[in-house]
Amino acid sequence: MDTLAPSVPAQPPERRTRRTALVRWLGRGLETHISLPLFALLLVAALWSAALHMIRAEERAAHEAAGEATRELVDTYEAQMARSLSGIDQTLRVLQYAVEMNGPGAALEAMSAKGLLPPGLVFQVALVGADGRVLASNPHTRIGGDVSRATWFTWHREHDRDLPFVSQTIGRREPHVVFSRRIEDGAGRFAGVATVALDPAYFTSSYERSRLGEHGLLGVTGSDGVVRAARSGEYVSWGQRLDLDQADRVRLTPSAIDGELRYTSTRALGGFPLVAVVGLSEAEQMAEFRARRRTWLLAASAGTAVLILLVTLVSAWSWQLAKARRRERLAQETYAAASEGSLDAFFVLRTVRNDSGAVIDFLVETTNTRAEQLTGLPKAHMEGKHMSVLLPSYLGLGVFADLAAVASDGVAREAEWLAELAPVLNRWLHRQIVPVEGGVVAIVRDITERKLAEQRIRHLAHHDELTGLPNRSLLRDRLGQAIRDAERKGNAVGLAFIDLDGFKLVNDGLGHNAGDELLKVVGERMVRCLRRNDTLARFGGDEFVILLPDLSGDPMAITPLLEKVRQAVTEPVEVGGQEVQVSCSMGVVLYPRDGGDANTLMMNADAAMYRAKENKDSFQFYASEMNASVEEKLVLLEGMRSALEACGDPARGDGAGQFQLLYQPKLDLRSGRMFGVEALIRWNHPEQGMISPLRFIGLAEESGLIVPLGEWVLRTACAQAQAWRAAGLPPLSISVNVSARQFEEKRLVERIAGALQDSGLPPAWLEIEVTESSIMRDLGRAVDKMRELKNMGLSLSIDDFGTGYSSLSALKSFPISRLKIDKSFVRDLADSPDDQAIAMAVISLGHKLNLRVIAEGVETEQQRAFLRANDCDEMQGYLFSRPVPPERIAELLAAAPPVPNHPLELP
Repeated sequence: MDTLAPSVPAQPPERRTRRTALVRWLGRGLETHISLPLFALLLVAALWSAALHMIRAEERAAHEAAGEATRELVDTYEAQMARSLSGIDQTLRVLQYAVEMNGPGAALEAMSAKGLLPPGLVFQVALVGADGRVLASNPHTRIGGDVSRATWFTWHREHDRDLPFVSQTIGRREPHVVFSRRIEDGAGRFAGVATVALDPAYFTSSYERSRLGEHGLLGVTGSDGVVRAARSGEYVSWGQRLDLDQADRVRLTPSAIDGELRYTSTRALGGFPLVAVVGLSEAEQMAEFRARRRTWLLAASAGTAVLILLVTLVSAWSWQLAKARRRERLAQETYAAASEGSLDAFFVLRTVRNDSGAVIDFLVETTNTRAEQLTGLPKAHMEGKHMSVLLPSYLGLGVFADLAAVASDGVAREAEWLAELAPVLNRWLHRQIVPVEGGVVAIVRDITERKLAEQRIRHLAHHDELTGLPNRSLLRDRLGQAIRDAERKGNAVGLAFIDLDGFKLVNDGLGHNAGDELLKVVGERMVRCLRRNDTLARFGGDEFVILLPDLSGDPMAITPLLEKVRQAVTEPVEVGGQEVQVSCSMGVVLYPRDGGDANTLMMNADAAMYRAKENKDSFQFYASEMNASVEEKLVLLEGMRSALEACGDPARGDGAGQFQLLYQPKLDLRSGRMFGVEALIRWNHPEQGMISPLRFIGLAEESGLIVPLGEWVLRTACAQAQAWRAAGLPPLSISVNVSARQFEEKRLVERIAGALQDSGLPPAWLEIEVTESSIMRDLGRAVDKMRELKNMGLSLSIDDFGTGYSSLSALKSFPISRLKIDKSFVRDLADSPDDQAIAMAVISLGHKLNLRVIAEGVETEQQRAFLRANDCDEMQGYLFSRPVPPERIAELLAAAPPVPNHPLELP
């Protein structure tokens, strides 16, 4: 019986054909020369996506960094201009006051006698009468000239407001900007104008290429939009009109001054109709980003090229053997493309040997375009020719020997040489020769730029960039060599340390460019005075050092040379159209007399130079006692540090050690009663006895010890004042001096609050005395700190009033209650009309501002009588009492009741 198996239905022929075709195409897709390019395409897309993403991120970061840099620069420039404008306005106010006190005819002479006139090299001060005629000026120019039609004059004549006016830039040959204030007579009528004129370049002297670049913008424009002064690189201009934007905003816009695209920010200058403008060139700020962008693009391109090359080679190798010729041609095309795009010259050379197998020549198989430029021969002319025919001159330069050696031993070689033949005459070339089958490949690259850069770097490492003179590194090398030679030969070595006198005045007055030009001229002059084997080095700033080797050891032998150098420096120099003159101070040492090594000689020469600067324009040979003052300072500083560490905490009742406080009484001139004291520090040194504050306070300022020392004084004074109160003595205010270093310290307010809290002294009984010079260092920040102290309940006073500069314009904003007339004005009150006038002016000014006025240093009855007759409120000085210990103050308080209703007395 037959069994029937189930049958499988047959597929239609068309379906079988489609499936076979699909499998065949899928198989082809999996082949290397098809799948690999597809995969590489994905890698290339990922590579470029990452590169473009990084480029966009760095571009955003670069824009943000440029904006932040612009904001920082405009902050700095605003602060600089605020200080400068404050000084100018202070001069105008002093002019107003001088006219009121002395009249227009004698005002400038009175200010000059008091040293209140600014330097005439930079500032031109003038007084103009109500009719527009120049009454007086400094320097003495244009007296009697008519300026009645000047914009600033008509503005003040038509407006009775006491506001400064800033003119547009005036003049072509001698451009200047005029700052002016109205002068009124006793009845408040217009009586003329006080002016200060200065070159517009004054506003842009702080231009620094290291921060602003070659195409940055620094300038000042008026609130009317007209530029007073603007500088970009070396170019200074004015008179353009700018579209002023809101402050603190950075805009990227073409400049109306020169069309340069810049990041620009503006900042209004408070109190003046002026706006500070700072701009950074977009091209300079974005240059680094663009270089990095090129790097990213080149890296992505190189990666893409390498990937394509690999894919091409691998795909080519996967082709069937029948297509080997096509694969070889494709490889040749790829090589040709790579070589043509290279900056190097390629020479593919086939070795030519004689019967014995020795290399006798090379046949040029192929080259690239760069090889044509290097040899000056067309590629078609070189291919198939022998090197001995094409380039016979190279056979004798070692090139052929290297080619033959590589072809023989198969070891790659490379070398550098200076070409002596056209078309690459005097250019540095680098060759790399690698072996290939049947020959060699020579790769030649032009490395001239790299060689020049290396030479430049070596030069800069040992020479000053500005003057081209040896720097301190090269100087020390030559000095060490000179000492070794002198030790071997028994000779001497001279070293002169030179510092220019008056350089800072030129640098500040005419600008850094003028200062740089002066340094170069002076350096050239000194070099011309020296011998061939001498060395002049720039040590830094305006300091130079002369090295004189091979000397006899007699100081008089080098005196004529030093005098020649000194005279050469003092000759006038014309910089920036202005003739200036500087001198120099030289400190001279001799090896081995003044030191046995380079460091000792440099140190002693520096000490001798500082001794020479005491007389200026001279040279001084080193003597051992010159270091005595330095050693004395070091000993005193160490003693001060030890004494300060030994001081106890007044709040705990610890002993004070070597430091102690004395207290000088303050008297009310009307009642004659004591109402307060000033705390004064003294140092009882265990070896030197009582040391004056004049010796150690300045040293404490320089070393920074003034901060802990001042805190000890503050805490001790507060504790002593509270002790007097606890003893039931009449209330007494106590004054403590705060130095400039203390006042600038960030924790000053915190330290004062801590001293008051620990001692329990009410704030109203503490008065802080600050000098006006310390306030004027940073006026805005100083006023904020003073107001913070005032809000704590303390009293504030200005010590040594009248000895500083630029305080009158800001005095009205100080939250103070007292002015102290400096003892230098009190000393000659009985005989000096000038000191009497100053004292009367300070008293009147203080009373008009509702301040009390105290005079220090009162020692005679005549002084007290004058002060009382002119309504001075208070006094202190030896006439009543020297600084005394706290026990004596307690006795004085117990003997007399406090002054009734004194402004500092609490109920």
